[in-house]
Amino acid sequence: QVQLVESGGGLVQAGGSLRLSCAASESIRSFSLMAWYRQAPGKQRGLVATITNGGSTNYADSVKGRFTISRDNAENTVYLQMNSLKPEDTAVYYCYAARRADYWGLGTQVTVSS
Repeated sequence: QVQLVESGGGLVQAGGSLRLSCAASESIRSFSLMAWYRQAPGKQRGLVATITNGGSTNYADSVKGRFTISRDNAENTVYLQMNSLKPEDTAVYYCYAARRADYWGLGTQVTVSS
């Protein structure tokens, strides 16, 4: 059973930075795609950023230029560097991995105060 464990969330002031980590229980090379999603209270879960096995990345328009997704295959970890945070970035952030099935972490809370 694949496990994805997020960490790095917390409370930060607007304009600040956080780095989220997603540690996988097995080699992330086996996943064709890994991603970060987020869900704010009362809203649907939405895509934040993706990274393929080959390292190609894609971002939601709302985070382009501020967030960076990366992966460390040796550490089996995917990161989300979040800079210039805004109150509207407040959400639970989830790690996602795709192989023959979809895998999700339990999420980490990010709260940005104004």
